Amino acid sequence: QVQLVESGGGAVQAGGSLRLSCVASGHIFSIGRMAWFRQAPGKERAIVAVYRWYDGDTYYTDSVKGRFTLSRGVGKVAVTLQMNSLKPDDTAVYYCATGPNNELHYRRASNYVNWGKGTQVTVSS
Repeated sequence: QVQLVESGGGAVQAGGSLRLSCVASGHIFSIGRMAWFRQAPGKERAIVAVYRWYDGDTYYTDSVKGRFTLSRGVGKVAVTLQMNSLKPDDTAVYYCATGPNNELHYRRASNYVNWGKGTQVTVSS
């Protein structure tokens, strides 16, 4: 089992920035990918970005490309999601997740075994 602790989030105006962090502990050897998903009210949980642990390869959903940056934390099993140029459509609960390195399904929530509790991001216009 992997435990995930998220931090960051909050409320900003459109155009602002926020940084989310996720620190993993426990059976970290099982981590193939670390990902951020988000879920807006009335919508399904959707992929935001994914970090492939062994080589640092990243994936971003189209709507955040050029605005969000996912990077590895230094000295610990962690990732940081830097979110710039935030838009009201980015408003959601953001969840950190870990799972195996599945090349076919890494963008699916079902691929991820361990989840954080979520952190709220609110962007006002």
